Amino acid sequence: MVEFKNISFSYSKDSGVYDIDLKINESEFCFLVGPTGSGKSSLLKMIYFDILPSEGEIDVFGYNSQKTKKNSIHKLRKKIGVIFQDYKLLKQRTVYENIALPLHINGVGRKKIKYNVEEALELTDLLDYQDKYPDQLSGGEQQRVCIARAIVKNPELILADEPTGNLDPAAAHKILKILEQINKEGTTIIMATHNYKLISDRDYRIIELKAGSLVSS
Repeated sequence: MVEFKNISFSYSKDSGVYDIDLKINESEFCFLVGPTGSGKSSLLKMIYFDILPSEGEIDVFGYNSQKTKKNSIHKLRKKIGVIFQDYKLLKQRTVYENIALPLHINGVGRKKIKYNVEEALELTDLLDYQDKYPDQLSGGEQQRVCIARAIVKNPELILADEPTGNLDPAAAHKILKILEQINKEGTTIIMATHNYKLISDRDYRIIELKAGSLVSS
C-alpha cells in the first residue's frame, strides 16, 4: 500500500529524514515513534504528497512521487484521511459541518453526505455534539471531530499525526480505541506518537525513527 524507496528529504542541514526504505501493508495498524524532530511528521506528509522526497521515491496506491502530476494528487488524497494534532477545525462551522466538509469538496450528494456524517458521528460518539461549535468542545472532543472528518469519506488509509499529544490519558485512550475499531473494519492506520506509555501494551508494528533515520521496524 505504501512503499518508501530509499527516500531522503531535508528542511535544513540538521533537520529531515535520510535514506528511508520501508513498506506498509494493507490493513496494518502501525505506530511511527520517535522524539520530537525525528521526522515522523515529514514521513506522513510525504505519504499524501504534501512534500516530496529530494532523493528516492514513494509509491502510495500505485501513485509514484516522481511520476504523478500535480493535477492528479487530489485523486490520491481522496483515498487518505488525515488526523492533525492541532485539529484544523473551522471555528465558525458546527461539528456536523466540519465533518461534512470533505464530502462537499468532493461533490458528494446531500443524501450520501447525511448518511456518511451520521455514521462517522456514531462511531466517534459525537451524535449529541453535532450542532456545537469547536470552541464549545474539550480537546478530546475536538480530536474526535478530526477523526470523524478523516473517516467520513471512507478512506483506505488514515494518517494520524500525534492525535493524542495534547490530551489527558483518559481522552488519549479513547482516541486510540476509536482508531483500533476503524482498523478492525479494514482501514490501514499509521499513527505518529512519542507517547510510548500509551502504546506499550499494544501488539502492533512499531516503526522507530531517530534523528531522521529508521532505527527499527
